[in-house]
Amino acid sequence: MSHTSPMHTVAAERLLQFLQHVVGRPLVLGIVLAQSSVFSLCSGQPAGVSVPSQKWVGTWSTAPQLVEPSNMPPSPGLTNNSLRQIVRVSIGGDTVRATFSNEFSAGPVTMKSVQIAVSNGGGAISVSTNRELRFDGNTEVTMNAGALVTSDPIAFHLTPRMDVAITIYYGQTSTTVTGHPGSRTTSYIIAGNTSTTTDFTGAIPTDHWYNINAIDVLAPSTAACVAILGNSITDGRGSTTNMQNRWTDILSECLLKDSTTRHIGVLNMGIGGNCVLSGGLGPTGVSRFDRDILNHQGVRWAIVFEGVNDIGRVSSAASATATANDLIAAYTQMIMKAHTKNIRIYGGTILPFNGSSYYNQYSELCRITVNQWIRTEGNYDGFIDFDKVLRNPQDTTRLVSTYQNDGLHPDAPGYKTMGESIDLRLFAGSDTVFQQVTGIESLWFEAERFPTTDSRFQIVRDAAASNGRYITVQAGVQSLSTAPTDSQGVITIPFAVAKDSTYYVFARLNCPTYDDDSFWATVDDSPFVSHNGLRTSGWEWVNVTSYLLTKGRHTLTIGYREDGACLDKLCITNYAVPPTGMGEADPTIVGVDSREAIDGYALGQNYPNPFNPATRISFKVPTRSFVSLRVFDGLGREVGNLLNEMREAGRHSVNFDASELSSGMYIYKLTSGGFTQAKKMIMVK
Repeated sequence: MSHTSPMHTVAAERLLQFLQHVVGRPLVLGIVLAQSSVFSLCSGQPAGVSVPSQKWVGTWSTAPQLVEPSNMPPSPGLTNNSLRQIVRVSIGGDTVRATFSNEFSAGPVTMKSVQIAVSNGGGAISVSTNRELRFDGNTEVTMNAGALVTSDPIAFHLTPRMDVAITIYYGQTSTTVTGHPGSRTTSYIIAGNTSTTTDFTGAIPTDHWYNINAIDVLAPSTAACVAILGNSITDGRGSTTNMQNRWTDILSECLLKDSTTRHIGVLNMGIGGNCVLSGGLGPTGVSRFDRDILNHQGVRWAIVFEGVNDIGRVSSAASATATANDLIAAYTQMIMKAHTKNIRIYGGTILPFNGSSYYNQYSELCRITVNQWIRTEGNYDGFIDFDKVLRNPQDTTRLVSTYQNDGLHPDAPGYKTMGESIDLRLFAGSDTVFQQVTGIESLWFEAERFPTTDSRFQIVRDAAASNGRYITVQAGVQSLSTAPTDSQGVITIPFAVAKDSTYYVFARLNCPTYDDDSFWATVDDSPFVSHNGLRTSGWEWVNVTSYLLTKGRHTLTIGYREDGACLDKLCITNYAVPPTGMGEADPTIVGVDSREAIDGYALGQNYPNPFNPATRISFKVPTRSFVSLRVFDGLGREVGNLLNEMREAGRHSVNFDASELSSGMYIYKLTSGGFTQAKKMIMVK
């Protein structure tokens, strides 16, 4: 690819550092493999480098979302009852652990007992294989709203493609539920504590999953997995319930049959109705890419096969161009993020959809444009040409008639063809190490700092916002046709950049509908431009605009356009990848929040302080999490990246050596999950 190239070495320490990140998939037809420098793979380890004999690798996962009212658990419900759920894993092993999610629930969920066993079909289990999972040694665990929990490792003989039953006896649960509605697999609810019952005869069936999120297996160091970002076509709409014949299942079976790829797991992270950019069901593809692709265990490849639900909303030539450009920008960001984690990433071409309500001349034009970009060498690391495999040769706007379910989704034979068409050579070789981006400059601003005392913007408290506050214009105040120009209608942000470059303006927004999803923006003396269509699913980082700036001082001005659009934080950066979580600390307000612990997280004061030249920083995380610990100088410039990896639950400490820095005040910042906190430290030489 033009913007990055892999170095032809594999360092064991980098392998360990990136075990938690996911991978995407191979391509099928027309792939550039051996000829592309991006596809250069290492065949062995450098002399003298030892590699651990085993590591955690994902064998099964599903993408969590807020369960819609129509897909909620049927009576008798979950509270004080037992739920048995069946999943089919990909690779096997003898030690496993499971992760459960309460990410989208409004309240806590208590699991009084969780059992894992071999499924004997339907709601029955092999009782001799039944094992109880524990959490930090306890059989009962409560997941707070927004939290994940991972079980302790347990000895369990897991064979490839085994059907596993996970049975949860719940205590109190939330009125809103985290789950995965499109399971294509039957689960069973029965009253009371029957978690160890062999047969769930008389249970209420429901074709949904609730709370279960992932299963990891302790596998040989050569093992890895591929993680797939997708929509309902990846989720398996049109496949056969309980037959596990999605295209991802077929791929898994093919990998296991080949002696060179039988160590590779497959993680299906598809969500029905999901969009890449905005709207749709579940968190958008761009917002969940880190969670569902980068942060899983043992990921070496990633596949992005998503975009049809965005394209299906196109209804004009202008929207065809805009949507294609926005999708390409989103794919580019995903590619850059994947390479940062040394993950090879492939794109799947968008299937034809004439015969569905999505089709018109403009949406077809958009699809063709996007597919041309996916197929172009130097964008993705390769592509899987699903479009070519399933399109009708006589009418390429349609699926082959024998492979289509409803004009949009393939049927079971279509999914079989998709899975079998993928070239398994995409999974050859060991880890690739990509040259990493350097010279990144990022400036951070809390929006609530900038409204004037007479502003029409109001500051609102929200625990989910960075620094606990965001701004939104007063209800009923709008400026749809022209930008407000008085100080009451805008916020003005002075800043300075260190080089001549393109800088991106990312905003952390909560814009719940298409009637409250826009702002006006300008830099320096350029005309105001309306930025519409910024709808989000909760708080998300959105690329509002970009500017070609010269080194020196500038001014960003943001004006309201629609009431209801909520602005939390801004990032001005020369890096095209959007921030995650709550972003970095605004240096001007570091120290305002002195909380020592939030939901089990804690960042301690460094010791000694003041120090010369080294000090120790301690922190605590309540669950296995991805942790970032960075150090900034007083101007907000990053001077140290101390941690960027998964850490187990518990207390940890890291040494910081400032021998090459000058005396002064420095800021260290911890980011993990939804938690962000920064503290000051003083170095005196």
